[in-house]
Amino acid sequence: MNTLTAVQKQSIIGYDHKSFFIHGKRVFLSSAAIHYFRMPKEEWREVLVKAKLAGMNCVDTYFAWNVHEPNEGEWHFEGDADCGAFLDLCAELGLWVIARPGPFICAEWDFGGFPWWLGKKQGIRFREYNEVYLKYVDLYFDRIAAIVRTRQITSGGSVILVQVENEYGYLGSDEQGRAYLEHLRDGLLSRGIDVPLITCVGGVEGAIEGANFWSGADHHYAQLAQKQPDTPKVVTEFWTGWFEHWGAPAATQKTPQLYEKRMFEIAQAGFSGISHYMFFGGTNFAGYGGRTVGASDIFMVTSYDYDAPLNEYGRTTPKYFTAKRFSYFIRAVEPFLLASEPLDAAGIRVTGGLKVRGRRLQDQTLLFVESAKQERETFHLTMENGKTIPVIVNPGEIVPVLVAVEISEGVRFTCNTSIGCNEIVDGIRTLIVYAKDGQRSLVELEADEEIRMTGERPLLATQGSNGRSLSFDFYHFKEPQRVELAIGGEPLRIIVLSAEEMDRTWRVGEGQWLFGSGDVSLMPGSDGQYRVFASETVGSLPQPPALKSWSSATMELASLQGVSMEQPQDFSSFSQPFGYLLYSSKIEREFEGWTTLILPKLQDTARVYVNGAEAALIREVGSASLKIRLHKGENRLQLLVQNMGRLNFSPYLGEAKGLFETGYLDGSALDLRKGWETAEKTVVHLDQAGHVEGNPVLSRSFRIEGKDRAALVGAIAAPLRINGAEVPLEGYQNWFANQSVDISAFVREGDNLIEMPYVKAPIQRLELLAYRAADAIPAWSMASVDDGRPNADSAGHSGIGAPAWHTCEFASPTLPGAVHAKLKLRLTGMSKGTIWLNGINLGRYWQIGPQEDYKVPMAWLKENNVLVLFDEEGRSPEQVRLLFDEQSGRVWAHKQNFISNELGRSGTDADL
Repeated sequence: MNTLTAVQKQSIIGYDHKSFFIHGKRVFLSSAAIHYFRMPKEEWREVLVKAKLAGMNCVDTYFAWNVHEPNEGEWHFEGDADCGAFLDLCAELGLWVIARPGPFICAEWDFGGFPWWLGKKQGIRFREYNEVYLKYVDLYFDRIAAIVRTRQITSGGSVILVQVENEYGYLGSDEQGRAYLEHLRDGLLSRGIDVPLITCVGGVEGAIEGANFWSGADHHYAQLAQKQPDTPKVVTEFWTGWFEHWGAPAATQKTPQLYEKRMFEIAQAGFSGISHYMFFGGTNFAGYGGRTVGASDIFMVTSYDYDAPLNEYGRTTPKYFTAKRFSYFIRAVEPFLLASEPLDAAGIRVTGGLKVRGRRLQDQTLLFVESAKQERETFHLTMENGKTIPVIVNPGEIVPVLVAVEISEGVRFTCNTSIGCNEIVDGIRTLIVYAKDGQRSLVELEADEEIRMTGERPLLATQGSNGRSLSFDFYHFKEPQRVELAIGGEPLRIIVLSAEEMDRTWRVGEGQWLFGSGDVSLMPGSDGQYRVFASETVGSLPQPPALKSWSSATMELASLQGVSMEQPQDFSSFSQPFGYLLYSSKIEREFEGWTTLILPKLQDTARVYVNGAEAALIREVGSASLKIRLHKGENRLQLLVQNMGRLNFSPYLGEAKGLFETGYLDGSALDLRKGWETAEKTVVHLDQAGHVEGNPVLSRSFRIEGKDRAALVGAIAAPLRINGAEVPLEGYQNWFANQSVDISAFVREGDNLIEMPYVKAPIQRLELLAYRAADAIPAWSMASVDDGRPNADSAGHSGIGAPAWHTCEFASPTLPGAVHAKLKLRLTGMSKGTIWLNGINLGRYWQIGPQEDYKVPMAWLKENNVLVLFDEEGRSPEQVRLLFDEQSGRVWAHKQNFISNELGRSGTDADL
């Protein structure tokens, strides 16, 4: 039992309005968002070490309830779900942890982290003070809090903060959520959580609120400062990239250059912590990819790469080095930065086109200099004391400038570019100064005692007449430069690097640095101990396993034996979490011809078959319609529905998945996007680009003839009125841009009038579906489809057009010990389906982009492996192949020295 007093706990971790204190020292939290459940356990160490090598001192992780309790009462905390082991590894590596147990996590994760079976509970309402909901939340908290409690920093672990819920403020005010959030807060406290509690986007008394954003740092800081003036300001989610969904462009719009600028904006605003969401995104294996608002079919791809600093395979990207440079800079100026106050820059004179912000501590200054020019220029700053400093700034870039900042007692440092190190390395105070290749920098030292050059004198160095100042004009060559000094008998080393060489420089431990190496990681040596390895050279890519001798089997739609019922059931009611369901019905027609099928309640993509032949793939869901041709007599209608992921963010969490109301024949579908009018009779077409000033109310008429049921689906705007009556849209916000509403009670035979405010154009969908209750399809059967293994009723492959399984065996690759390969699957030529490896569901695939390659974890390979593809169209797998990623060609070598030979000093191995 933890017997520490409140005072003792405060001495371990505390805070004021500027920052957190850990063991009495102010800390800037450089946190990497990494989710243990999005990769195999075997990959944890590599990803965490790479985060630490990038200067991260903290890890932020959600805990996914649905991973730990996939079925009610079945708890899993072993293997890849061993979150306690993940926290222990963070502690072993010296990384603090921000624990975010939810219970709601969003995270683009199925159901926002809630287990599928929770949606079956009668009377449940999510993210509210609801007795049914909170009963199960408390049972979850009993389990997860016990794991976190013993790993808090107050109990010898490294968990420093625990989050209450997640982003509640996006859907409701603090007052609306007060009772609910207080229950969660008190539940954590009563279960032994004694480190500070935090929230993000919305708050509760007793918790420190953070902000989630990509841009607008000043705005978010001001909001937090007004709401909680006495707490530290942290960015609980700084969005390094974005998620991707099927059929959308690649989400690669946040460039490394803009990423760097946004981080400097956060620092200049006064934040004392950044959690990079995501630092490593990972993968939505199995059915865990979620769904979000904005359209009816925004379903997450299997990859959660997120365009993050570490990609889905754990490889470094350009953003990784951007984050690394910034975090190294923060560490170098951390004591000054966290003690300083905002600077009034009015007294600093600047040349045109320059914007200056800054922070000051007594006579020490840090400036953030931003250019509004169209090309790189050398600007000049003149400080209040008349000192003029040149600074080179690229368009849109922010450059830090240090002016008389104390780097050690009695030594002040001025520099017009970034620094990457200010610490004792091998017994010597070491500064790293770097700038983009081919640029110059000004470095000045002032000291209370004499400054002497003990090494070779740089060509452009000027000593002050009193011997206590020294100025350098450095050119940043590709080759490192070293300046050796002594100040009052104490040695000082300045290392001058290009930005490229800075990316090859690593802080591998306290006072331990490695220079001149490519990517660095900790990997097991021949004796099983973890040591520093670096990718020194690039060899030829190893040959991936070949996929040959596929065997295929077609799913016989007519032969699947289902369960008979009057109405189709959703996935959860049918007790199936993910995968596929086949819905079948028989329809008698007195004549041959086309009819419009209406499906009022369908929440997933559906492949429709009529008499065994595919008729359509429904993508726009919520409510759907399609034209089908039926012949006279008996017809067989079948829908193969894949659960594409539950909403991970919405007021409508827990939506039924699949088809959960019968279909109706002889309906009608009307596109309502054209022909709207303002009160002034201006015509507005909502399917065309445009803008209408003032967001006026628009109106449009429509007719209903011979129908007694109607649904409105698509980009509805609230308030919505039909024939003068307002249609309830509880929880709906216009930016959701999609809703399906039963408006049967509001329409009438003949002419009708619909009114709603203008929000935006163009919109993707706005349809009126009308039908008769009397035309309902009377009976159905439902069958579960085992998409991971051909069933007994499957036959040999009969070609494209029917779903099929394709199976292939391959041997694991034999790789040299110096090769650290990552394997992926490219599904050229396939349609839509699922991937299985050795009985493990690797996730959904859909060859409409943006995802092309699918991660195959090396940890899940056996000596001999079985790959199964379930393809909805039965397309041939002859073009499918395994590939190693581009960085698999690197050759990794054990590094004996922490400081490379050209810098003249060596250290020791970094065994763990």
